[in-house]
Amino acid sequence: MSGPLAKQAYTREEARRLVGISERQLKSWEEQKLVAHHTAFTFLELLALRTLVKLRGDRVPLSQIKRALTALSKKLKHVENPLTELKLYADGKKVRVEIDGKAMDAESGQLLMNFDQVELRRMLEFPGKDPAAEDRERRATAERWFQRGLEMEQTGSPIENVIEAYEKAIELDPHSAGALVNLGTIHFNGRDFAKAKKFYERALEVDPEYALAHFDLANLYDERGDRTKAVEHYQAALRIAPNYADAHYNLALLYQGSNQTMRAVQHWTNYLKLDPASHWANIARKELAKLREATVVKGSGG
Repeated sequence: MSGPLAKQAYTREEARRLVGISERQLKSWEEQKLVAHHTAFTFLELLALRTLVKLRGDRVPLSQIKRALTALSKKLKHVENPLTELKLYADGKKVRVEIDGKAMDAESGQLLMNFDQVELRRMLEFPGKDPAAEDRERRATAERWFQRGLEMEQTGSPIENVIEAYEKAIELDPHSAGALVNLGTIHFNGRDFAKAKKFYERALEVDPEYALAHFDLANLYDERGDRTKAVEHYQAALRIAPNYADAHYNLALLYQGSNQTMRAVQHWTNYLKLDPASHWANIARKELAKLREATVVKGSGG
């Protein structure tokens, strides 16, 4: 492959950041067999995650999504993964699928009347718009801007265009935690820590249980030398998502740097259970071996 989509795989952390979900959310979807477990994600697997994020953002229950995917796999034998091969969208709390320009109920397989969207809106409009419908439409537009920002990041678009897309998502939906975190990370990478901190904190105001936001804020404090705050937010990320491998790794480094050997050993060990085969795992093993050797030498010297 050549061009802007040349990257073959994304780490779990990269995949989560790109689609705006926590490790806990991802593990839950894996446990429910909505997506397969991966340590690295291809572009198609990112598409599957994005589709799930969109359906959940439109308030479709997970049980309904699972039933729809199971039904589609049985009815459409040529389709291996409906999340990547079909255009799925929410209609109320049901999942619809578009096939050859026609709308079908994903669970029953029944074809639906396919009105032109503009004409349908005219038919449904009455004097005085429904505030709930306006809110749904606004959130849907915000989600489209968020997805556009993700796509532009992946294809190497100018960073100012990416920022504009995320800012439009937040303007339409101030509760778009994924867009807030991604803006924070863009400013973090640009070394504008004050702006990055502002966006991470706003994301946590929206969703205090957003593990990725805690992790990214911990990275910021770590970079600025505030170890106490860094530890606090890494621990918060692990409280929400105990199997957050990268948080274990960074905490191990912090504890090792402050001579808290036993805590460092604990987090290196936890990290290696979660990620035993990567390049970073090799580094973790070396650091763990150094700590254990130093502990043995210190013990024998006493």
